[in-house]
Amino acid sequence: MKAKSLLRQRIPLDERSFVEMAVWEVPEPVQGSKHTFKYRLAYVVDGTCVLRFDNEVGKGDHCHTDDKERPIRFHSIGKLLDAFWAEVDNMRDGDRHESIDD
Repeated sequence: MKAKSLLRQRIPLDERSFVEMAVWEVPEPVQGSKHTFKYRLAYVVDGTCVLRFDNEVGKGDHCHTDDKERPIRFHSIGKLLDAFWAEVDNMRDGDRHESIDD
């Protein structure tokens, strides 16, 4: 079985930002992961990726924010998407509050 694309989507959020998501089902787990999905979920603002969930070969499931990387726990694609969108929403709320305070 080759990799099967399950999701490939780019969602504009406003004039400055968008979310890009790609999820594949793969025949064997990616090195470092225990499930048969390969994914990349990114939140981009002003051309800079400010949040990314992925499972890069050898690193397993993890999240990038700013210049930091931390492991994440994978339960299912649905829960992964929920966690990603919760972080996007949290970051967007923070941006809105900063704009109001300026």
